[in-house]
Amino acid sequence: MLHLFIKVEGIVQGVGFRPFVYNLAYKNSLTGWVNNNSEGVYINIQGMEKSINNFIDELKNSPPPLSKIENINIKELPLENFKSFSIKKSEFRKNKITLISPDIATCSDCLKDIHDRHNRRYKYAFTNCTNCGPRFSIIKSIPYDRCETTMGKFTMCSNCESEYTNPLNRRFHAQPNACHNCGPHLWITDNSGNIIEMPQDNIIDWTIQKLKEGNIFAVKGLGGFLLVCDGHNDNAVKELRKRKRRPDKPFAVMMSDIDTINKYCYVNEKEYNVLTGIRKPIVLLNKKNKYKLPDSIAPNMKTLGVMLPYTPLHELLLSEDLDTLIMTSANIYGCPIEYENNSAFENLNNIVDYFMFHNRDIYTPIDDSVVRYMCGDIRMIRRARGYVPDPVNYSGIENILAAGPDMKNTFAIGLENYIFLSQHNGDLQNVETINNYKRNIRHIKDLFSFKPKFIAYDAHPNYESTLIAKDMNIKKIPVYHHHAHIVSCMVENKLKDNVIGLSFDGTGFGTDKCIWGSEFLICNKKRFQRIGHLDYTLLAGGDKSILEPWRSGVSYLISTGENLNKENQYFSLIESIFGSNGLKLSTMINKKINCVKTSSMGRFFDAVSSILGIRKFISYEGQASIELECCIPDNYSYSDKTEDHYDFNIISSNGEYIIMPYKIIHGIISDLKENVKISDISWKFHNSIIAFSVKLCEKIRKEYFINDIVLSGGVFQNKYLMENIVDELRKLNFKVYTHKYFPSNDGGISLGQIAIANEKIIDDIK
Repeated sequence: MLHLFIKVEGIVQGVGFRPFVYNLAYKNSLTGWVNNNSEGVYINIQGMEKSINNFIDELKNSPPPLSKIENINIKELPLENFKSFSIKKSEFRKNKITLISPDIATCSDCLKDIHDRHNRRYKYAFTNCTNCGPRFSIIKSIPYDRCETTMGKFTMCSNCESEYTNPLNRRFHAQPNACHNCGPHLWITDNSGNIIEMPQDNIIDWTIQKLKEGNIFAVKGLGGFLLVCDGHNDNAVKELRKRKRRPDKPFAVMMSDIDTINKYCYVNEKEYNVLTGIRKPIVLLNKKNKYKLPDSIAPNMKTLGVMLPYTPLHELLLSEDLDTLIMTSANIYGCPIEYENNSAFENLNNIVDYFMFHNRDIYTPIDDSVVRYMCGDIRMIRRARGYVPDPVNYSGIENILAAGPDMKNTFAIGLENYIFLSQHNGDLQNVETINNYKRNIRHIKDLFSFKPKFIAYDAHPNYESTLIAKDMNIKKIPVYHHHAHIVSCMVENKLKDNVIGLSFDGTGFGTDKCIWGSEFLICNKKRFQRIGHLDYTLLAGGDKSILEPWRSGVSYLISTGENLNKENQYFSLIESIFGSNGLKLSTMINKKINCVKTSSMGRFFDAVSSILGIRKFISYEGQASIELECCIPDNYSYSDKTEDHYDFNIISSNGEYIIMPYKIIHGIISDLKENVKISDISWKFHNSIIAFSVKLCEKIRKEYFINDIVLSGGVFQNKYLMENIVDELRKLNFKVYTHKYFPSNDGGISLGQIAIANEKIIDDIK
């Protein structure tokens, strides 16, 4: 006989781990107990040595599919007089961390339940089990027990209680377990707040009919409200755009099944796997040539953001004759996703015709995640539902809070050899988003009993995240934006030594107090050296230039005229392309009125987009650059032939390489005069970026003997640019590292911030 105490650490709560252990002990005729603890799962087992060995083997090798075992500690104890094996009440001990499962898409067994007329959960919108359903979004505190979730107010009926207490049932200790009789329910109101009276059984069918008639709904989902309308109804889609004041930004769609997706989009094996997997993010797919959905869903785009139903409610709303629904975050412009019933009604009643409410409260709002297939793998664009709060293992991390950036904000905490990145918090540009950001920080601190000793933040002095960080009464560590970009990718790829980092994005405060964004860095986690960048241009109007790409166009035309000694010619071009406003802006730039110096790659793309007449103004971030990329025909591939890209110069100045892009602009102007197709000009422009990036990497390798290259920054979400830079560098035997699990955009910045801060703390200790 043997008696062992086993402590299992990792994602082991809310994933059916205790029922799994119970059944495993029962199968092996073992006695003892199991419980949840703030450290993970505690197991006491006693029995024959062979049976215990079988138990441990299966525990290690065949755990529940949603679990993630990080560590198993085993200790032998004196024999006890256990009569049976039981599940004991959870315990909570301070200063110990428990990993929490993300929200998980509805499993196949629960889908069968809601479609089975003879099942008591037929058409029940809140069906779940230990293998699926809400987790992070409903948890108030740990340990993960029903009373510590928003399901605590629902008392289980006798049938649900029987399932919950039956170790052989897949709902054994499923904390959100519920049914029609005892769980959350739906109701409908119009946009005046009047409840539409009807039996629960009729709500779904009534809603489907109203959607088919062209009505717009706000539907309360898993992590917040979504705005929903019929994806085949062009008038409904256009009306939603009008009401939401969202003229161009693509909408995501939810389709009923993979066969429906295949009608409209190309799907490869890896895209299929993530579409149908347990996380079910939005996947950016290439539209088919015979795509027949309204252009108003994703205007001027080659891709469509698609997801499959990830809750029973979504599954029920999609039917044979309503197979495609617009599903976009329900919020007023620039504000966080709505997740509380009263607030949603107050803020959305002028956008929607009807509300679909329910009474399962959302404790932590969370947006849908977004991914895209690039460079042979699925890459994260927005990390939220289904992925948060999965941590990064990081040995030796101090108790650090990383505030993140202002755009596409995430924050991060370091605790007990883990780094936790928050969900996407949006742009910290209004009171509502800032308050949501602060609330989410408080919740994570409470959830993990986290007391930061250090705060890492962006070096930009005027960022909201910086100002918030500086108000905290703990040691402060500023981190430069583009260094954080590169280090975030280094952490993801477990790199320690010096790398050549290419950090291409739209903005970021540099060491010289200018706005960077086309950076070639040599760096490690401790420090960085700027080796190369685009030549500076003067940009007038500050942040206005982000929404008005024509300002970048004027700036680059002025700089090109000056550098090529063609001032008069380019002054005339400014007037012909941008009119009197262009001339006025030229005067401001020449007099250096309200101007900033920038080396931003994002603004360079904006400049070209505006000069080509693609976008002089934008309605969402990155629109000018995205539509510039979309001009490239699908059958075009990279060419390094001289005639297939524009000329450029790379000069050396004060120990840095400066990319002089003015011959590129001049070549574009020449092609415009020759009536070269915009698609060909965009292709040649992209090829030029690839060509000078590869050439400069070769120069840096030759001088500094570094062969590892890291790519980060929002510009690397440009598929053509990313894939071809990677291919060309690898042809030259560079080792190239890119993001996969975390965004290359600013959504990954906090990961870099926290790692850099940790290195500085370690240095100080030494």
